[in-house]
Amino acid sequence: MSTTTHQQLGRLTDTLRQIVRAGRVATTGPDYDAGRTIWNGAVSARPGVIVRCADPAEAQAAVLAARESGVPPAVRGGGHDWAGRSLNDGGLTIDLSGLRGVTVDPVAKVAEVSGGATAADLVRAAQPFGLTAATGSAGSVGMAGLTLGGGYGPLSGRFGLALDNLVSADVVLADGSVVTADAEREPDLFWALRGGGGNFGLVTSMRVRLHAVPTLLSGMVLFPWDQAGTVLAGLSDLLAESTDELTVQFGVLSGPDGKPVVFLSPTWSGDDAAAGERALARLDTLGTPLVSRIAPTTMPEMLAAIDAQFPFGRHVEIRPRSVPSLTSGVRDVLSLAGSTLTSPHSAVSVHSLHGAAARVPVTDTAFGNRDPHLMIEIIALWEPGDTRAADHRAWAGDLTSALEPDALPGGYPNLLGDDEVAQIAHAYGPNTERLLTLKRRFDPDHVFRATPLPVRF
Repeated sequence: MSTTTHQQLGRLTDTLRQIVRAGRVATTGPDYDAGRTIWNGAVSARPGVIVRCADPAEAQAAVLAARESGVPPAVRGGGHDWAGRSLNDGGLTIDLSGLRGVTVDPVAKVAEVSGGATAADLVRAAQPFGLTAATGSAGSVGMAGLTLGGGYGPLSGRFGLALDNLVSADVVLADGSVVTADAEREPDLFWALRGGGGNFGLVTSMRVRLHAVPTLLSGMVLFPWDQAGTVLAGLSDLLAESTDELTVQFGVLSGPDGKPVVFLSPTWSGDDAAAGERALARLDTLGTPLVSRIAPTTMPEMLAAIDAQFPFGRHVEIRPRSVPSLTSGVRDVLSLAGSTLTSPHSAVSVHSLHGAAARVPVTDTAFGNRDPHLMIEIIALWEPGDTRAADHRAWAGDLTSALEPDALPGGYPNLLGDDEVAQIAHAYGPNTERLLTLKRRFDPDHVFRATPLPVRF
């Protein structure tokens, strides 16, 4: 990523060691290794220097030092971006993973979330107050990165995407200045932050809206592979009728015996638990389940279960595609995914944008697609040392190509690789020109490169 010279890097390192407290600037050693360890173990990038920030002031100082030395920074929050963009190979990484504080105001139903806090940090802090947050489906994902890029999750149908729950953000801009962006202060920046990713500055903290959900019903239903066609066809009808309170994540993975299965992971977030039980019972009627475990749960428990399934350190290739609905063509590709699995850890996970998330006018935020749709996450996952890495990547690529006839033109920026040029070009839909205009205004030198932007920048 970086074209930093040794002279620039040396000057930057010397400057950082003068302005950041001792031990926080690492070029080698345990702190350095911890700072470059991210979710995707296949990423081998080695930053020239890592600043492990202890507070927002150090993050600001790192941005200023980077500007003075001409070294573009990368920002590491949760370290969950599969493409490894939080590590600037040979350059500077500003590591916020130590800034994980969450403060809850139970009266206002708002949480203040530090820049390195994860989804798990947030929901654990909110839980004692009977509150929760719209997050993604994994607890180890950084909330700032998730929120700025979108944030599909189990509560999206009722409360919108994670970005729809952003109240305000404190941002270090490319020139080193610090601003607070919300609906009244820096409204253009606030618009861009909600969907434009971390391409406009470094978020040191943000305020997010919380929600009272007395009971969550969730779990897992697994169907044998020979029922895949029937189950997916029935699910297509069920999804078309889903209320805001029901969000169903579904897809393909390897079952306990290593054979592919269709999984349904529903979440009911409504106030009427009896109505939720009736709605979830319909899932069992789609076929004859191998496993059906639906029960009251909490967001911390739900997110922890996904983290256990997708731990740090495995090698990852993710290819997203968005489709309008679960058409017969899409169902055929999901069936192909299961029948051609190359790794027992790989999966296809389908996320739904519907309900509250689909009622936000598309130009209200930078997020590019508010029409109801499905975001298909093709996850090739394998153990380090597996000699079939090329096969696993090819499996993901082949499925992406197979979805092309049914796919929408854009894709989900949080998951797009830098090589997905065609999807990137349309990822922001009607918001593209305004987003790029604001990028030129707030970051004319393209210092922050958190998620892909169209090449017209």
